[in-house]
Amino acid sequence: NTTTPAALTLNGNGNGLKKRMEKICLPSPIFNLGAPGERIHMFPALERRAFSLDQSGRGLLLEADTSRLVVMPNLHKPKLEPIALYIPGAEIDLDDLDGGGGGTLFIMDRIAKPQEADYLFEALVYRMICSSYLSKSWDCQLLPPPPPYVVKCGVDFLKIISYGLVKGGSEICISIDGVGTYCFDTVKHTWIEVGKWMLPFQDKFEYVNELKLWFGFTPNDGHFAVADLSAMDEYLQPQIRYCWNELDESLIQGWKQIRDPQLVNLGSAKFCIARFFHTGDFGDGLSGQNVSVLTGVEFTHANVDHENIGLIKHKSRCHKSSCGEETITAVF
Repeated sequence: NTTTPAALTLNGNGNGLKKRMEKICLPSPIFNLGAPGERIHMFPALERRAFSLDQSGRGLLLEADTSRLVVMPNLHKPKLEPIALYIPGAEIDLDDLDGGGGGTLFIMDRIAKPQEADYLFEALVYRMICSSYLSKSWDCQLLPPPPPYVVKCGVDFLKIISYGLVKGGSEICISIDGVGTYCFDTVKHTWIEVGKWMLPFQDKFEYVNELKLWFGFTPNDGHFAVADLSAMDEYLQPQIRYCWNELDESLIQGWKQIRDPQLVNLGSAKFCIARFFHTGDFGDGLSGQNVSVLTGVEFTHANVDHENIGLIKHKSRCHKSSCGEETITAVF
């Protein structure tokens, strides 16, 4: 409901009014996972399922509805800063014994040395491992690295700055900082160089089938933006078509952004945008704390040639960690 007025409160010096977001509280956790001295990364799958991956290369598939854990095969080499994209299988069975819906989770290290290319790119694949097995199971498969890692490029490290799915989800597209953009065919397991330019997004970008467009955040200022990635080639670098500031600046006045924003695709051209801040001292009950802000948005388009795309902004809600709780670092 976007018609309810935002709450108002006196600002820190008592000289005026400023808007205030409603706070949200998280329910008690369904799972509590920990790895001593290590960070656990989480990646979304299907239907309230998620993969967890620790820095020793050990993985689990978590099912919120059933409270079931499925142990994944270990990666060939741990990933310090993994990025991952999940692609569902052709046949989805949410009641299978060992798959959680099946599919493939493609995993790469965001920053890696070229000499470590042999273990840069792996996949957790749900399939029939051998003829002696009576059912499918999860398997870990090494995949060929992007071409710049093989050529070495004369640099110590290569960094993936943006990534996502294109061509109807059949290809993974990445931009490597200062090198170029490449696509990986998830069926043929082959790479091609698309161009020497960078994609117009930072981090993960999302496709909206209803609009035939891709959404993400701009590299320099983190604004929510849209681009068309359907016609990329060596000479045609995609450009941002539209750009928005979805969050009312008066709600976060004086706050400092402490990590990159995240985008959650809710389907049907709807998104949740997560931004992460450290607050200033404004006497509003949030002073000097880390705060996560969630904003709902959705899109409409006026005609089929996408010349007029409308953004509908819904409410923003914030979450501050209570005593003993960890600060939110990921939303999916």
